[in-house]
Amino acid sequence: MKRGKKYAESAKMYDKLKLYDPKEALDLTVKMSKAKFDETVEAHIKLGVDSRHADQQVRGAVVLPHGTGKKVRVLVFAKGDKAKEAESAGADFVGAEELIPKIQNENWFEYDIIVATPDMMGVVGRLGKVLGPKGLMPNPKAGTVTMDVAKAIADIKAGKIEYRLDKTNIIHCPIGKVSFGADKLAENFDTLMSAIIKARPAAAKGQYLRSVAVASTMGPGVKINQARLSD
Repeated sequence: MKRGKKYAESAKMYDKLKLYDPKEALDLTVKMSKAKFDETVEAHIKLGVDSRHADQQVRGAVVLPHGTGKKVRVLVFAKGDKAKEAESAGADFVGAEELIPKIQNENWFEYDIIVATPDMMGVVGRLGKVLGPKGLMPNPKAGTVTMDVAKAIADIKAGKIEYRLDKTNIIHCPIGKVSFGADKLAENFDTLMSAIIKARPAAAKGQYLRSVAVASTMGPGVKINQARLSD
């Protein structure tokens, strides 16, 4: 894959073979950002588990102290008082069964996260084939299936993110924007890593953290010395 001139210039600023301390890696990531827009910084964590086994799944959610820098649009499936509660709490969209055809037939995806009350999961479940592949299905482990919709919305708007394994046993998560600076990014990174380490399944054997790297949207990945993290 051919890289652009800016990427090549950035790549000269770090050692591809070196494992950096988290703060140092994030400082480099910020300095190597050359795009004209405020790039998102992501953490990529490869774990020593097998996501094909239910007892080795790693999934959860955490509120980043400085948020993600992105305005998150929340859709809530609720009825009655809970629908009113969601509207008062700042949900961008609130509805019930009437949203099914809009999502299924009109490909309506103008939201980033879905929250649902438990009694609405039968309705939301009908959208599984559509929402599942997009990672939008509400989940109790992520705190998006709850009766406390106001708290769920507040947490999401404050910077709550969900982490989960992909098929290659890697977690990809945004930890903020380049404009945050290395200090705030490091605090967000530490919060995310603490949550992932605490979520280690009992069935996971051997080394849990296999590799950790951070990168901006257009920048190269900087590897982090996982020995510096609590494993």
